[in-house]
Amino acid sequence: MPRLEDHCWTCSCSPAESKHSSSSSSSSGAKWLASKAEEMMSIITSVLSSAYCSLHDVRTANLIRRGLVLFTVGAFLALVLNLLQIQRNVTLFPEEVMTTLFSSAWWIPPCCGTGAAVVGLLYPCLDSHLGEPHKFKREWASVMRCIAVFVGINHASVKLDFDNNVQLSLTLAALSLGLWWTFDRSRSGFGLGITTAFLATVITQLLVYNGVYQYTSPDFLYVRSWLPCIFFSGGVTVGNIGRQLAMGGVEKPHMD
Repeated sequence: MPRLEDHCWTCSCSPAESKHSSSSSSSSGAKWLASKAEEMMSIITSVLSSAYCSLHDVRTANLIRRGLVLFTVGAFLALVLNLLQIQRNVTLFPEEVMTTLFSSAWWIPPCCGTGAAVVGLLYPCLDSHLGEPHKFKREWASVMRCIAVFVGINHASVKLDFDNNVQLSLTLAALSLGLWWTFDRSRSGFGLGITTAFLATVITQLLVYNGVYQYTSPDFLYVRSWLPCIFFSGGVTVGNIGRQLAMGGVEKPHMD
């Protein structure tokens, strides 16, 4: 009789071989998932890096554009206002420096333009650092009125006649504070205006002391006592221009 064992089915693989095959497939699957995850991470990293580089390039280009605009505005205002003071004999330059750039000292517009660019870029940076975005009268019409008032204050410094320089200085100080209150009203703007007036006055004192030029009737060491008021109002004006440029020129409604 045939034995029962002869009719039994035999397995094609042993249990050990089956376990080895299963572990190999799971290992290859894990490697595939790891490679895909690594590929996705590299793609995400490259995309984020590209986005950061493009954003950095955009910010750098925007910063350069704003600096150039502020430099141009500062140089132009310095040229016009300096010529006004020369014509009124408020400032006197040696003859050898009066032969270039419309009978004015050639170095004044570039220096004032550089100062305007620095101050105008500092205003929005300080606002952002303090967490106090400036929103008072943020529109180009207000900025243009501020420039007109600043030019008017400069014109008043050479046109108004008072009995003494103290009265003129107090009047210009009141006008400068009125300009800040009308078009700024921020602590950062007031602080930077004071700092700008102090540093610019010290630099002007050094220039006059070294004989680069001189003021007629000096009453505040080597310069006129109303000069810090001009620098203060100029700092506030340039700061407003810088803030508006930092907003990208978007006009917003304001509350007076």
